[in-house]
Amino acid sequence: QLSLVESGGGTVQPGGSLRLSCQASGFTLNMYAVAWIRQAPGKEREAVSCITGTDDTPTIQDIVKGRFTVSRDRPRNAVYLQMNSLKPEDTAVYYCNGIFVDDKGYDYTYWGQGTQVTVSN
Repeated sequence: QLSLVESGGGTVQPGGSLRLSCQASGFTLNMYAVAWIRQAPGKEREAVSCITGTDDTPTIQDIVKGRFTVSRDRPRNAVYLQMNSLKPEDTAVYYCNGIFVDDKGYDYTYWGQGTQVTVSN
């Protein structure tokens, strides 16, 4: 079965850190661009970061720039989101989304089930 599984969420105090993992199962994630997208209660989903499949170029959105970093571990077939200096407004369910477009233009996309991040005293 082809799937993405996120892990690493939890509850932390403001200023704390978490590292989220996005692990692929049944396929090679290394060719995929991977985006981290979050959804807070009552709000729309928003992308926070992305890493390309070709050369691992990272993109961090302004809302988390300077606090979050994204990286890939190719031997482990995984992508990580390191989150530092967490704020209450970072509270959300975090999803990873793998995207690959082949040379015929067909796109392949997978979503994980999400992992809850709660930043609170």
